[in-house]
Amino acid sequence: MKLKHTLAILALASGMGLAHAGPLDKTECIAPAKPGGGFDLTCKLAQSGLLEGKFIKDPMRVTYMPGGIGAVAYNAVVAQRPAENNTIVAYSGGSLLNLAQGKFGRYNENDVRWLAAVGTDYGAIIVADSSPFKSLKDLVAAIKADPTKVVFGAGGTVGSQDWMKAALTAKAAGLDPRKMRFVAFEGGGEASTALQGGHVQVYSGDASEAEEQMKAGAKIRVLAVMADKRLEGKLASVPTAKEQGMDVEWPIIRGFYMGPKVSDADFKVWTDTFNKMMATPEFAKLRGERGLFPFAKTGPELDAYIKQRVGDYRKLAADFGLAVAK
Repeated sequence: MKLKHTLAILALASGMGLAHAGPLDKTECIAPAKPGGGFDLTCKLAQSGLLEGKFIKDPMRVTYMPGGIGAVAYNAVVAQRPAENNTIVAYSGGSLLNLAQGKFGRYNENDVRWLAAVGTDYGAIIVADSSPFKSLKDLVAAIKADPTKVVFGAGGTVGSQDWMKAALTAKAAGLDPRKMRFVAFEGGGEASTALQGGHVQVYSGDASEAEEQMKAGAKIRVLAVMADKRLEGKLASVPTAKEQGMDVEWPIIRGFYMGPKVSDADFKVWTDTFNKMMATPEFAKLRGERGLFPFAKTGPELDAYIKQRVGDYRKLAADFGLAVAK
């Protein structure tokens, strides 16, 4: 009897060991870049929102997987970690742009489960505080007068988000984007430093990034934001590109996806949790502190939005003569 009792206990213990952890247990967020950038910010927003809202018991672990502006993480999750029910991965509008151009290899927008969009940033045209350009019209007039004297700096190479913002600005002004002088930097921080040092004249970056840099003492000025209406907060006085006669918008959504083999039941737990979290005033405060503006989508609505955006980016890339994914 004693032996049977012992075996029963061992069997129970073994069964408990084999039980799968719930989707909100020992959670992890993968930031597909080095610490300190937009992906890191996105993961830490989820980390704070989930913990402070008591949606998870233990702090979410943030891990970093740099490479290809999201490509390495995308491939790892799809090919090696497709069923992890407690792992989410940060993405941005730049990720979608890269997918549209085939920069994630053999995988496309249909190969993951799009979980949530939790906020948005917007493109911005930024100059040094000492710049003679006081408006977008001043900048365009200077480029038209002599394109060789106005150098755009940006985080990322030709075809990147920052390049696209510059190219769209040039195109809206009736200029040929191919004649635009452009210097690629590793990230927004380097581009901003080059701007303040006079090595480039314009930086096509992000509104929230510019706001944070100004708070930190950067000597920069925002000429225009690429939003449908003026932003709130410290950039409220900055006119939109549309107000200045250029029909250019560039929203930069931020959110999360999961592996393609995560079960419907576990995916629903995450979706329901994000819906509850994003509806709270506490989350709105956290989002605002990170320079993001309201934009909340989950489920089929988000999936349809992602597919449409990637399609739009494919067309845009083709219009600029860039490679596109099939």
